[in-house]
Amino acid sequence: MFKTLIRLTVVALFAFGANASVAANKTGSFHGASDHITKGDYTISKQADGSHIITLEDNFSLDGAPDPSVGFGKDGKYAKATYLGNLKSLKGKQSFAIPASVDLSLFNEVYIWCAKFTVPLGVAPLH
Repeated sequence: MFKTLIRLTVVALFAFGANASVAANKTGSFHGASDHITKGDYTISKQADGSHIITLEDNFSLDGAPDPSVGFGKDGKYAKATYLGNLKSLKGKQSFAIPASVDLSLFNEVYIWCAKFTVPLGVAPLH
């Protein structure tokens, strides 16, 4: 009976932990950079398979720029290796898969980046 109770407790703790990690989200809000107007929110969601997705929410907008893309950085420096793809639109909801090779714990900012002029268009804190 005691062994069964321990097994049930371990199973319950594992299940609770797994569900809690799937539901874990990071959120933040963009502000403009390099004289661009960038507004709106993002959400990073951990999926059941352990992968992550970043979603720029319905209220996202960028005033315009050539080849705007999404990526991550730290302390004011964009990390080129974190390129997730070009924006699909200057406004509205859009999602990007975050490759397993991108360790989110190494970064503290989300970027909307212009590769042509190597400048940030918008930055949001990554909590």
